[in-house]
Amino acid sequence: MASKDFYPGRRQFLTRSAGLLTASLLAPHGWANDGKSKIQRPIPSSGELLPIIGMGTSRTFDVDPNSAQSEALVNVLQTFFDKGGAVVDTSPMYGHAERVLGELLKKIQNKQALFAATKVWTDGHENGLDQMERSRQLVGVGKFDLIQIHNLRDWQVHLRTLKEWKAQGKVRYIGITTSHGRFHDELAMIMEKEPLDFVQFSYNIRYQEAARRLLPVARERGIATLINRPFQRGELFNTVKGKALPDFARDIDCSTWAQYFLKYIAADPAVTCIIPATSKLHHMEDNMMAGYGRLPDERMSNKMRDYFASL
Repeated sequence: MASKDFYPGRRQFLTRSAGLLTASLLAPHGWANDGKSKIQRPIPSSGELLPIIGMGTSRTFDVDPNSAQSEALVNVLQTFFDKGGAVVDTSPMYGHAERVLGELLKKIQNKQALFAATKVWTDGHENGLDQMERSRQLVGVGKFDLIQIHNLRDWQVHLRTLKEWKAQGKVRYIGITTSHGRFHDELAMIMEKEPLDFVQFSYNIRYQEAARRLLPVARERGIATLINRPFQRGELFNTVKGKALPDFARDIDCSTWAQYFLKYIAADPAVTCIIPATSKLHHMEDNMMAGYGRLPDERMSNKMRDYFASL
């Protein structure tokens, strides 16, 4: 199986005081962040702080657990924790990802901050129970920090189960996800009616639908957000390939396009954590740098979006 990384071509929003929390600290193991502040956001339902940059495992961790590709992911995951990461998101939908993550975690040091998130992706109450227990065993955690219903699949049934599990202390937080714009209206309706801790959906500098429909509801209802596809599966890098960063990127501590794209998303205070996925060490290092330093204000966010649209 070929090595996987879905962000090719990488070479090179609204900040509101009530929504942005930062903690000044040097990253673990002497990682140089030039004294920049670490960007963290609270989970609205509890106040618990999470680093703004997490990691996903879709596609990138779907490798043969006994392969060289899996072994190479050890350094990627270790770097994530060494540089201040916490949220790792996976799903039964992602092939081998849960199993691979569980095996890698056995080899990782400095993982105390792990915030383990997975999903339920099946039909029926009993199937949901079996799948979530299997996920727990594969990842190797006593209980998950977060379980979400993947792409709204049989959500009424699984939400009842997750509410019970949360009340019983079997999971800390619960939520629902979608990667499809056609489900945004239904997701917004669920967000408005149900006591969710988290929602997860796609949002980036090109794909703005979530900013118009879902982020305002999350802000109003006090629901944490996980943002996937921040690079639109690499399409954003294809747009900027060979293009220089604008000079104004220095004003928000951006030195690469990846940081530019991530900080654009992070600027919205309704964004709790962004979960880019990668299998390459230097891309992980690049992503994690976006979790430190200054963020755009509204004027800068508009400027960033307009500049990208002009390319």
